[in-house]
Amino acid sequence: MPSELERAMESFIQVFHRYSSTEGSSGTLSRRELKTLMETELSTFLKSQKDPGAVDRMMRDLDTNGDGEVNFEEFVALVVGLSVACEQCYQLAKLGKK
Repeated sequence: MPSELERAMESFIQVFHRYSSTEGSSGTLSRRELKTLMETELSTFLKSQKDPGAVDRMMRDLDTNGDGEVNFEEFVALVVGLSVACEQCYQLAKLGKK
């Protein structure tokens, strides 16, 4: 039976491929696929962004190889960055409760 972390990793991989397989290469996210993924899976984060160009800016930042698409490795950088920011907020909230 998989551990909680193993299930989380599997879910992360499945989410990426659910959106990357809708157009073009099934191993990458186009700008449209990334936007749809973020609107669906990261809607709370997107709502907190006041800049309507946030997805375009993220696409440019994530696309480290400059091919106009986001592969799984590049996508991992987004999830890691957001996870670090969320963990920092968690720590601040935890300190505020003391």
